Amino acid sequence: MDMELRGKTVVITGGSKGIGLACAEAFAAEGCDLLLSARDPAMLDTAAASLRARFQVGVRVLAADLSADAEREKLHAMAPDADILVNNAGAIPSGGIADISVERWKAAWDLKVFGYIHLCQLFLPAMLARKSGVIVNIIGMAGRAPKGGYIAGAAGNAALIAFTHALGGQTQNDKVRVFGINPAVTATDRMETQARFNAAQKLGDAERWRETLTGLPLGRPIEPREIAELAVFGASPRGASINGTVLDVDSGGMHRI
Repeated sequence: MDMELRGKTVVITGGSKGIGLACAEAFAAEGCDLLLSARDPAMLDTAAASLRARFQVGVRVLAADLSADAEREKLHAMAPDADILVNNAGAIPSGGIADISVERWKAAWDLKVFGYIHLCQLFLPAMLARKSGVIVNIIGMAGRAPKGGYIAGAAGNAALIAFTHALGGQTQNDKVRVFGINPAVTATDRMETQARFNAAQKLGDAERWRETLTGLPLGRPIEPREIAELAVFGASPRGASINGTVLDVDSGGMHRI
């Protein structure tokens, strides 16, 4: 199915691995040109070279710490008229209220929560002026089903869910769409990092992290490409009515009996 996205410019944060890289692959497969940002320049360069070779699309990269205002502004300056923004960069640590210092909490929110908000502020004006554009916020199920063991992430994700609802409700008058996706446990490096923390806390051994990944709906983690393909559909003209909502992708786990 043609998603009618060929020639569009897509900015993806956290685009060197995991869900971000899967989004890059899925948009590139539709003929989109890409601007990817992440912290690790070597990983970005490797990802970009692979995407160019496989899909024959334009791929630019910016190695940056997007927890900093100036770095986000630099990213925007590279593609001020981008058609689609995918906010995906984030690394909020696991832990309860006593495990995370306020300094670490603020640093994590500077990247994901305030990072998403600021990038929307930067990219939206051009979209609103031309009356076209889509913003996709990759958020997370912890915002919908909060747990004390991931309290900073749960609170941050809940804030971004509300932000996405409110922003989509406002931008629809100018034909700009904003929607979010809440992935549950997804097979990424971050999944392993969080599972290692949980294993250390519960089992006393981080190396037993695989033992914490039990009881998953459908018996497996979500694949990054599943989130990416949903992002592509939602951002395409075929998903033209998807706006101001956040789509839960958890295989029904939140409602499990």
